[in-house]
Amino acid sequence: MAVAMVTTAVRQTPTIDEPVYVGTAAVYLHEHSLRYNPEHPPLGKLVIAVGVALADPHVDTSFAGDQGQVGRHLLYESGNDPWRLMLWARLPVIALTLVFGLVVFAFARDLVGATGGVAALALYAFSPDVIAHGSLATLDAPATGFLLTSVWLLWRARRRALPYLPLGGVALGAALATKMTALPATPVLLALAAGSVWHGRPADRRRQLLRAATGAGMVALAAVVVVWAAYLVVDPQLRWTSRQHVPAVHGLRGLLVRLLPFPAAYRDGMRIQFGFENEPWQGFLFGRLYTGSLWYYLPVALLVKTPLGMLALWTAGGVALVTVRRLRPAAPYLLAPTAVLLAAAMQGSRDFGTRYALFMPVFLAVAAGCVLAVRWRWGPAVTGALVLFVAVSSLRTFPLYLPYSNEAFGGPARTHLRLHDSNVDWGQDLGRLADRLRERYPGERIWLVYKGSGVPSFYGIHASDPRSVPARDVHGLLVVSDSAVAKAKGRLAELVDGSRAVDEVGHSITIYRR
Repeated sequence: MAVAMVTTAVRQTPTIDEPVYVGTAAVYLHEHSLRYNPEHPPLGKLVIAVGVALADPHVDTSFAGDQGQVGRHLLYESGNDPWRLMLWARLPVIALTLVFGLVVFAFARDLVGATGGVAALALYAFSPDVIAHGSLATLDAPATGFLLTSVWLLWRARRRALPYLPLGGVALGAALATKMTALPATPVLLALAAGSVWHGRPADRRRQLLRAATGAGMVALAAVVVVWAAYLVVDPQLRWTSRQHVPAVHGLRGLLVRLLPFPAAYRDGMRIQFGFENEPWQGFLFGRLYTGSLWYYLPVALLVKTPLGMLALWTAGGVALVTVRRLRPAAPYLLAPTAVLLAAAMQGSRDFGTRYALFMPVFLAVAAGCVLAVRWRWGPAVTGALVLFVAVSSLRTFPLYLPYSNEAFGGPARTHLRLHDSNVDWGQDLGRLADRLRERYPGERIWLVYKGSGVPSFYGIHASDPRSVPARDVHGLLVVSDSAVAKAKGRLAELVDGSRAVDEVGHSITIYRR
């Protein structure tokens, strides 16, 4: 897994979100300011900042652009090497992703022994989604890993409340201080904390209730402290003035924001996130371009992008958790947070990728390891065969993990026909495109529609925008990101329809000839 993630990190150019986080991390280090990217709490960017600090880039502290520009300025306009800087920014996330793999192993081993732990770890380590997003300087993998760590510690608190309850609260706080998508799981984890204490030493009902409430309060307090600490590390004075519009949020959502015991910057970040939910985003699913969101988008996308053997083991593991008597107490710890997070993600307005459900391959890897608790003669052999099937499917897509889809849907080369955005094309292949154009198409006229945060000219791609001239003037090579093809209409749709596909790069960019 380490080899896969590092290899992927070395070869990929910045994805759409990464420059924002890397630029914000540099501002944290050099200016101790919270002004950029308030819609996400600071901890994940502080993790990225460790790598940025080790890379020691030149930072232009006089730059006054917005958060979409600050990263591009740092990477391409400040005299830094973007390949080197992006690798260093990604390495801390890679290291954390590997550590969370050990949590997966330890959790499954606690439930069903070492063999189950190895099976769970194998599913985690070969998961294309986990490898893809664990190798990027983004927030999805850290937030998910911290949540799983909290759940595991709360499970251990059933036997010994201290030190596992406060540690579980710290891990929950780390998740909340990394990404706000962890918030829907918070009531579930507090209930699990109370249940862990209730399960402890027997006492009369009143004392048990008091101890359960105290345990949940301990977890909540630790989580709140961690969130405040993340902001204080960036700016001990907590100076906060938003540089972008903060929408007014009313009703139940507004009340929730006001009641949160977090810094003002966190609450304004939540308001910005709720504002995003009101935007008319476009989605793409199985050839259909639509405005808004589809409630079934994430389940369908997961069906496409999860290895078939993994889907089978997830299902069998979930059944084992609720049917094997000794595993039933663990079912709420693994299945309840997963169900609540998935339900919340399915209500979101941005149908952009399975990264919004990265908790599925992480939590359900542990559940899948529980298959080995079922007393069935052929159980270990079948489990081993399915794990091997997952490994082969994952290795076949190396090193192109973002556009992975399973064999039932044609593999990575056909993902762009069914999904878009971070499922397949997140701007990661600009460097590969530059190499391909130099090797196969030297001296040809290039017309480019690129969806990403990279700067084509830095990589030696000198191209024009075909949408800026009449279609009859566009001759030569038309290069289009597959997400742009999926959403093409008007002039771009006319250009694509009148061209012949001759090549593809990374299963995310198509080269046409006109």
